[in-house]
This record gives sequence, C-alpha cells and structure tokens, in this order.
Amino acid sequence: MLIAVDLTVLHLALPALTADLRPGNTELLWIVDIYGFLIAGCLVTMGAIGDRIGRRRMLLIGAVAFGVASVLSAFAVNAAMLIAARALLGIAGSTLMPSTLSLIRIMFRDPRQQGAAIGAWTGFFGLGTVIGPLVGGTFLELFWWGSVFLLGVPVMLLLIVFGPLVLPEYRDESVSRPDLISAIMSIVGVLALIFGLKRIAEDGLRPESGIAIVVGLALAALFLHRQGRLEQPLVDLSLFRNGLFGTAIGMLVFATLLSAGSQFFVMQYLQLVCGLTPLQAGLWSLPTTVAIMIGAMGAPGLAGRMKLSTLLAGGLVVAAVGMVVLTRVGGPSDLYVAVAGAAVIGLGLGPMISLGTGLIVGAAPPGRAGAASAMAATGTELGSALGVGVIGSIGFAVYRANLADRFPKGLPAPVVETARDTLAAAVTIARELPAAQGSGLLAVAREAFVHGLQTTAIVGAVLAALLATAAATLLRKARIPGPPPAQGGRRRGEILREGG
Repeated sequence: MLIAVDLTVLHLALPALTADLRPGNTELLWIVDIYGFLIAGCLVTMGAIGDRIGRRRMLLIGAVAFGVASVLSAFAVNAAMLIAARALLGIAGSTLMPSTLSLIRIMFRDPRQQGAAIGAWTGFFGLGTVIGPLVGGTFLELFWWGSVFLLGVPVMLLLIVFGPLVLPEYRDESVSRPDLISAIMSIVGVLALIFGLKRIAEDGLRPESGIAIVVGLALAALFLHRQGRLEQPLVDLSLFRNGLFGTAIGMLVFATLLSAGSQFFVMQYLQLVCGLTPLQAGLWSLPTTVAIMIGAMGAPGLAGRMKLSTLLAGGLVVAAVGMVVLTRVGGPSDLYVAVAGAAVIGLGLGPMISLGTGLIVGAAPPGRAGAASAMAATGTELGSALGVGVIGSIGFAVYRANLADRFPKGLPAPVVETARDTLAAAVTIARELPAAQGSGLLAVAREAFVHGLQTTAIVGAVLAALLATAAATLLRKARIPGPPPAQGGRRRGEILREGG
C-alpha cells in the first residue's frame, strides 16, 4: 500500500515543492517520474536476486533502503538531491513487491488461504493507489511538503524489527548469480518503453517518445533472445510453455490498463471539471477504493464455489457495465454518475487483478516464485503505463479535436496553444483571463474533456467485453493453484526458519 501511495502522493506536493526547491522543467519531470520508472525497470532483476539470496533477506534490505530513501526525500535541500533520493526509493520499492508476493507463495500452502492472501496483497496495492490523494492532501494541510515521504518510515521500522521473527526465509540454491547484462537490458528496456508511453500521454506523439519506444522494444527483443541462450536466465522463458502462465500475464496487463486508464480520467474529471480540491477528490474516490477491495479480496472465496473462468469473465462484464456508465457523464452535474461508474469498474476488475496474480505465481515452480512474482508486478506496472499512455492519448486526441476552433474570440495565440495541450493548462489560464473570456474558455475546455472521457469509456467497454470473452474461452480449464510441493532437500531449494 505504501509503495502505491508513493506513486500518487507526490503530485499534490508539487506546488509547495517547486516553490521551495525551484527545480527546472527537466528536473521537475525527473522528480515526478524517476520513482515509478525504476520500480518498473528493476522488478524482474530484484525478483531473480531474491530467489538467489533469500526473499526475506531481500525484503529486509529493501525495507532499510526504503526508509533511508524516504528520509532523504523528505529533507532534500535541492532538486538533484530529491531526484537521487526518489531514484533510490524506486529501487527499494522494486525489492519489496516481488519479495512480499513470493513469500506469500511459501507462507500459505493451503490454496484458499494463498488466494485470500494474494487478494489482500492486490487489494491493498489498489487501496494505496486510490487513497494517495486523500492521505497526501491531509498531510499537506498539516505539515510541510516533505512530510508525505515519511509515511512509510514507521512501517519500515516495524518490518525490520519483526520481519526476522515472523517471516520464513526461502532461497533457491540452484539459481546462479543473476546475469548483469540481462539485468541492464531489462531495466533500460522497460524504462525506455514506459518513458515513451508517458510522454505520448502528456505531449502527444513526438520524435523523442517514438525513439524511446523503439529502443525499449528493441532491447526487449534482444533480452528475450539472450534469455533463450543462457543456461541460468534472468527470466525463465520455459514458464511460458505453460499456456496458463502467459495467458494470465496478458489478462493482468489489460485489466490494469483498464483500471489505470479509467482512473486517470475520472480523477481529472473530479478536480478539473467538478472543481474539487485534491482532498475532496480523494474522499469521492473512497467508493472506488471499497469496490476494489471487495472485488480483489472477495474473489478467492467465490473461486471455491464457481468455475474460475465464469468468475473472471463475469467480473469483466461488470467492468464493461461500469465503462458504459461513464459514457453517461456529461458535465459537472454528473459527479455521482462518474463515481458510480468508477466504483463498478473497480469491483469488476478486482477479481482479475487478484486471481490473475495468483495464477501467475501459482503456475511457477516454488524455486522461481520470486521471478514469477516480479513478472506479475511488472505486468501490473506495464498495464498501468499503457493505461495512461494509450487510453490517455486517445482521450487527449479527442479533447484537442473537440476544441479545434471553438475558443472564445480575442484569445492570444499562445493562450490558445497552451489551453489545447491539456485541461489542466486550460483551467490555469482561465483563472488569469478576464471573467468573460475565462468562463468561456473553461466551458469549452471542460466540454471537450468530457467528450474525451466518454470516448475512452466506449473503448474501455469494448476492450472489457473482449477480455470477458477471452477469459471464458482461454481460461475454461484454469483452476486455483494448489500448494507448492514439500521441499525435499537443499539442492533445489530450502526453507530456513531463523528465530521464529
């Protein structure tokens, strides 16, 4: 939950942070993006290292690094220091996600308990993403901007103290030292791909974003080629021989794409169309939070009573209905419609995100659970980036097309160009214009944004319906994975319980 909170909480602190540290435009870009970039880029590498050195050890190392980086971020005295601290925070976060998820695979051997634990893991990650604005808004009203980075420090201290006492250790003795070249290729490739997608969402398709995506895809292809030739690859491609493994990853990517894409527009709608403060928007997001938790944590119980493919397909149909509800949003007066649609989407996607993660981890041998967990988390991060990049690009294209020549007369050309970029830019400029021009610009910009929201909701509804069909057919033989086999010696792997 803390990792997810840190992905969103910084956006609220930017005005105060900018006034204090005075970063340049490029520095501000890296302050915002470096954390998420390095989490996504390092997940596979850290999962493989955790399999080798021990997942509890990796978790505790990451907790120490996360706590230190949080303090450094909070008390940064200049932009360069904050960028470096956020980079360390991202690397530390990438150790925590696969370590916790792969430990669940070892700690909970009963299939239903394991499913419930993975559902809780997924639910709290979703909770952190949604309550970030709520928690951040509260802290910023009471303390200075750096306080938002200190949320995780007490929890990391508790983990460092009690983790060795209550958590089992697991490592795979047969795994060799991770291949450095593969690690660098995976990190740089993922960073380039996500960077390109984020730039498309923010600035449209430009040469630098296209080059970044091409570089990312080329490195991904070289990475896969290298993994097929190594005796001890960083990513075990043999896992994909299990059709369920590859299908579950694909479904998870698209489910998180729908979730991130819809939330991206709904949160902007709440703040920029309805005029809510970040704290108010966070409060209006609570129904979505509850729905995600119910969908993710309730799915394992339902999976024991009905066919898995039926459960997942049914959830995706519910998500499609939520998307259809969003198409009925027409302006600021439809706040309740937007909140209801977002909540229904969260409820419907919860089972796929929760059980999809469980299917991925359960399809892998226990000795490769760390790598499989990292791939599941990477799929989630990639889906989130695609949701903002692809869905965001569609919505902003519709926004710009709907504005076209509808601007109030007499606006200077620079004002028109800036307002055409995003609704946030239009809202900021409208406040500086004379009342008549400002209100006119605000009206047409908000209407254009709502058209973009409606279009992306239609795209999301179609995609959710296609995913429901795929789940009903491709996963019809899928079952909740059983417990891992008992460990039979130190050669392939060992569970070491120390001090507990």
